[in-house]
Order: sequence, then C-alpha cells, then structure tokens
Amino acid sequence: MLEDIFGKTGDESLVIKALTHPSYTVENNLDSLENYERLEFFGDSVLKLFTSKLLYETFPEYAEGELSKIRSILVSDSILAKAAFEIGLDKLIKLGPSEEKQGGRRRESNLACSLEAVLGAYYLSGNIKEIEDFIGKYLFKYVQDIDEHFEKYNAKDLLQQYTQGVDKTLPVYKTVGVLGPAHKPVFEVEVEWHGEILARQTGHTKKEAQQNCAYEACKKLGVV
Repeated sequence: MLEDIFGKTGDESLVIKALTHPSYTVENNLDSLENYERLEFFGDSVLKLFTSKLLYETFPEYAEGELSKIRSILVSDSILAKAAFEIGLDKLIKLGPSEEKQGGRRRESNLACSLEAVLGAYYLSGNIKEIEDFIGKYLFKYVQDIDEHFEKYNAKDLLQQYTQGVDKTLPVYKTVGVLGPAHKPVFEVEVEWHGEILARQTGHTKKEAQQNCAYEACKKLGVV
C-alpha cells in the first residue's frame, strides 16, 4: 500500500519501525529503539523542510510570519491524521494490546507520529521525489482553506485567549456522545463557559469535535 505512494524502499526495516508504536515494543519485550520514535524525530524535520519549500514557492508575497502560521496548522496532528487515514496508515500501525483497546488506532497523535516516521524512513531510503509528491497531493490540498479560514483551524486557541482575557477562566469541553459504528465513531462534544453551553459539534476524533465546537463558540461570541 505504501509502495504505491512512496515507491520501493531499499531498507524495509525502516518502514517496519515507522509503523511500530512504542506500546508494541514494550508489550512484546522488544528493544526500545525498535519503534517509530527516532524516525519520527527525523521525519518531523523532513516534513517541515518540504512543506516550507512548497509554501515558500506558493506564496512569494508572504512574509515569514504568515508562512509560519500556515505551516503550523499544515503539520499539526489534526491535518497529518487526516492524511494518514486517507492512505490507510491506521490499518498498518502495530500497536500493543492495551493501546489497541484504548482506541490508539484512531488517535491523532499516533497517526501523526507514524506518518512523520514514514516520511523519515523513505527520505533515508532516497525516495525524495515521492515525498514531495505525497505532500503536494495529500497535505497541500488544505493550504488554500487554511490561508483563507485560519481562525477555523486555530479556534481552540482563539477561544481560550478570549475567555482568559475576560476573566482568566477557561472553556470546558465535554464529550456528550459517541455515534456510529465502533470502527468509525463520530464524537459529539459541547463546550461550556460560565455554565452556558456555547456550542455542540461532532467530529471523527475528539480533537476535531472540540475544534469545531470552539469555532462555533467563537462565532457566537463575536471572536471571529
């Protein structure tokens, strides 16, 4: 599956590590380095290098601050998890039993870390063009929307800044329901501030639902 996107690799062991969650190594008594953490560390830099290059070329009129804002969202766990789901990475990750039971296969941070590790693995294998093509196809389709609706992607931070600015309090997010089948749940979340429910929204992950909630709350409060 990954070969169809990134091509063949000269070192399959790197890809295996990139798809191995730390819980798998712990619960199977494997060497602590036989998981994606080192490759994720490297892949994070690979991701930022390629996204920075493409943003630099796409927005020649933008200053460093504007480019950094877009990149911060583009390489966030939320966007990376969407790309990981799209290429079926969630089905390939090796998890320990406990992480599996806790829904780790759909956890945004797990998917984002593994995707970064995959990019690191293929970069070390010399698949440079394939990485750039992947980022162009699976990540850059979000760039225009991020550029035009940055508040939507940054709503949780904006809402928190607003409530703290008013009286140093924080909004409270609560998961009120889980809809759909177990393998593809939809989370229903509401956000409350000073005892008032500001919004209720859904998302395929809790973080996505919270972000959608925060955006609706921001609109209600006139923040955006």
